[in-house]
Amino acid sequence: MTINEIYKKFTESSGATTDTRDVKKDNFFFALKGENFNGNKFAKQAIEKGAYCAIIDEEEYCINSDYILVENVLNTLQELSAYHRSQFKIPIIAITGTNGKTTTKELIHAVLKTKFNVTATKGNYNNHIGVPLSLLRIKKETEIAIIEMGANHIGEIASYCKWVKPTLGLITNIGKAHLEGFGSYENIIIAKTELYKELKENNKIIFYNKADDLLRKIVKDYTYKISYGPTKDVDTQVEISNNFPTVEVLFEKEQIKTNLFGEYNLSNISVAIALASYFDIPNNYIKLALESYKPKNNRSEIKQISDNIIILDAYNANPTSVKAAVESFSKLNVKNKILILGDMFELGKDSIKLHEEIVSFAEQQHSFDEIILVGTHFSKCSNIAKSKVIESTKEALVWYKNQKFSLATILIKGSRGMQLEKLLS
Repeated sequence: MTINEIYKKFTESSGATTDTRDVKKDNFFFALKGENFNGNKFAKQAIEKGAYCAIIDEEEYCINSDYILVENVLNTLQELSAYHRSQFKIPIIAITGTNGKTTTKELIHAVLKTKFNVTATKGNYNNHIGVPLSLLRIKKETEIAIIEMGANHIGEIASYCKWVKPTLGLITNIGKAHLEGFGSYENIIIAKTELYKELKENNKIIFYNKADDLLRKIVKDYTYKISYGPTKDVDTQVEISNNFPTVEVLFEKEQIKTNLFGEYNLSNISVAIALASYFDIPNNYIKLALESYKPKNNRSEIKQISDNIIILDAYNANPTSVKAAVESFSKLNVKNKILILGDMFELGKDSIKLHEEIVSFAEQQHSFDEIILVGTHFSKCSNIAKSKVIESTKEALVWYKNQKFSLATILIKGSRGMQLEKLLS
C-alpha cells in the first residue's frame, strides 16, 4: 500500500498513537519496535480497543483488513507525517535549543492561542517519534503549528526539518548537553544550527536572541531575521523589572508578572512576545496569557510549603542550565538560601570535570547558606570545599526530612533521572 493510500485511510481516522494504553476510538495505531518491545504483538489489542487500523511490519500479525502491512512502521510514520504536513499552507514554528525548548513552546502556545487555533507539540514529544506524531496532530482547523525538536546527534534536526518544513524557527540557546551523543560542544553547535540552515536556504524567518553572542554571530549575514531581547537595538525589546519570587518584565510600557523563576527565562518570555507581536496579538492579550501561564512537571515550579519557598527545577539539568539557575538564585535578595543540586547525566568522558566546574561555580557565589550536592557524579568531585555531599536521592530524602527549614528559599535542580522532586513528597 502506498503512502497516498495509507494517508487516505488516515484522513478517515481520529488521529495517531503508538501506545495501546492511549488508544482512542478510530485511532491509527503504529506498531513500533524497539530493543525491548515489539509493537506488532500489541496490534490486535489496539484493534480490540477500537483502533481504526494497525500499521504493522511483521506478516504473522496481519490478521485481516484492519491491519496494514508495511516494510518498516517507523519509516511509514515519518513519511506519513511529512505527507500530512505538505497538505497545509499554515505557519509552522520550529523550536530547538539546549535549554528551555518546552517552556518556550508552552509560552508561545499560550500567547498565540488567544487569537488563533494552534496545534503544538504535547509535552516534550520532540524526538524521531514525537515530531511526526506532533505533525499528525495538525487538523483542518489548525491555523498555526508549533513543533519542538530535540537532538542528541548531528543530522537529527536536519532530518526533522525534512518532515516539518518550518516557515519560522528559533534556537533557544546552545549549551553543553548530551555530550555523550554529540561528542563535543562544537558538534552541538553544528547540530542545533541545522534548523537555521533549513530556514536560511528556504528564505524563511529566524527569530533570535540578540543578547546571545553566539546566536547573534551565527545569523549575522542572514536576511530574514527578527531579533528580541533586553538590548535597545532589537525588533522586540523586553526587559526584566523584577526577578523575585518570579520574573516580571516590561514590554512597551506593559508590566507583565509571570509565574516563572530565573532571569534565564527572560529569553523564553521575550521570544513568545516577539512571535505574538509578529502575529499581531494585542498587548493586553499577551499580558493575560503570560500572567496566566503556570509552569508544571518540575520545570521552574515555585511552591510554598509551610513557611518555605521551594523552586523546583528537577526536570532536566546540564552545565549550561545549572549555571544559569545557580546564578539567578544567587542574585535573589533573600535570607536563608539553600541550594540543592543533583547529578547531570549524558555528559560523556568529561562528566566529572563538568560537575567539578559546577561545584566551583556554586561555591564561588558566596550567597548560599548551604549547598547540598546529590549523586554519584558529584560525590567523585575532588574540589568540594564548602558543600555537603549525599550519594543518592534516597539518602537525600532522609536528610531532607530531618531538616527543620524555616523561612528558607530552596532551589532544587537536577537531571530527570535523579527524581529530586521526591524530596518534597
